[in-house]
Amino acid sequence: MNLAKSALLAALLGTVLTTPVIAQPAMVAPSRPPRPAPPARDAHTPGYVTATDLPDGTLPSVTVEGNFILGPAHPPAPEMTASTNVPEGRVYHFTMSSADSKYYPGIARDPGTFGTTLPGEPGKLIVTTSHPAPYTRKVAVYVPAQYVPGTTAPFIVGADGPDHALFTALDNLIAQQRVPAMVAISIGNGSGDAQGSERGLEYDTMSGKYAEFVEAEVLPLVEKQCHVTLTKDPGARATMGGSSGGSCALIMAWYHPELYHRVLTYSGTFVNQQWPYNPATPGGAWEFHQHLILESPVKPLRLWLEVGDRDLFNPNVMCDNMHDWVVANENMASVLAAKGYHYQFLFARNAGHTDHAVKQQTLPEALEWLWHDYHPANP
Repeated sequence: MNLAKSALLAALLGTVLTTPVIAQPAMVAPSRPPRPAPPARDAHTPGYVTATDLPDGTLPSVTVEGNFILGPAHPPAPEMTASTNVPEGRVYHFTMSSADSKYYPGIARDPGTFGTTLPGEPGKLIVTTSHPAPYTRKVAVYVPAQYVPGTTAPFIVGADGPDHALFTALDNLIAQQRVPAMVAISIGNGSGDAQGSERGLEYDTMSGKYAEFVEAEVLPLVEKQCHVTLTKDPGARATMGGSSGGSCALIMAWYHPELYHRVLTYSGTFVNQQWPYNPATPGGAWEFHQHLILESPVKPLRLWLEVGDRDLFNPNVMCDNMHDWVVANENMASVLAAKGYHYQFLFARNAGHTDHAVKQQTLPEALEWLWHDYHPANP
């Protein structure tokens, strides 16, 4: 790493280089052994939220809140199949470059390398092989056929795009008048995964920065290139995502409730995956259910959450007891109930992390539930 790159990374992470950096050969960590398959968890485990078992293959009503258990079969919803009898929205595509971003100039972690923990402080992951790196991201924007040019549109922002399954579901749901005629903005991540990567920096950081990036750099491009006018009303704006994209969806709304009131997550990474370490939120997104939600005034958020019985479970890498995705999502349901939030939580049996079959079964219902209280009279 040369001095210019070192200085750029230091500025990105909010640190100051006070002495010259001497280039050293990269230390490549040994390859990790294959991670064991996560065990199937029982929805009725002591400590989990009390939930209603649903008949196999069925879903809860879009009018109810609380905790529900699905499966083991996950038949796809008919709305997930394109229909020739339904007006098809237009999908615009464009690419964004790190060179044009004031928020995310770009980082990457060397391939095959991983972080290490400080002795006696398992919650602090140290990544020494992350460095400045350029990226491009793809953005796909769905504009429904029913959109009237010049009018203000509600919208949903999705992580890890493009998500064409979302666009198909919206075609059908909008035609059936089960959700408003909304724009869907499906944003690709800046590459990589987890600590030390651009995706990890964007999605797992507990701050308002990603929402601010979307507001300042993505939405103006959407309006200009797709010829739409996007609403400023937070009640007509939603976020969604899976895994770290799911934690990002909640982070966007939590730190900027004046921008977003609706949140949809699959296998949300409400675990300790934030990097760099922040003493204000030492447990990363685990802080949501450990402290933040319980200790903060109720925010005007409506949340739909899902987790699979075989969702991720990583007991060894961090040794901090904050890396069980099932426990994290169960805890989320518990604290949301305790604080009186409007939420629906689904525990899916026979399902893995961001399970494709579960999404095919549930996404239309999830979207309809998320927007069920929306009234076009307040666009």
